[in-house]
Amino acid sequence: MTDAQEILNTPMFENDAEATTIREYLKTLLRTLWEEGVRFSGKRPFGNSDWEFELYDALVRAGHINGTIDEYGDLDKVDEAAGGKAIFLAIEALD
Repeated sequence: MTDAQEILNTPMFENDAEATTIREYLKTLLRTLWEEGVRFSGKRPFGNSDWEFELYDALVRAGHINGTIDEYGDLDKVDEAAGGKAIFLAIEALD
């Protein structure tokens, strides 16, 4: 399995958090949760409901988990269980 620091340093592509790495994305997610408090939407933290797939997309493109990108450059298929494990590993390593 990929090292947690590699996952945290994985580049992000276009995303609603405007993060450049998974580390930055997770920090922005946590900061948004704290700032919004009870108004925080776990379903749409950055306005869209597909936010987890922004992370999966980065993981697939970096080769950390299995998945495919379609001919339009969009995430097509993804191993969500492996993606979840990778993100939990990264969260545990946040510094």
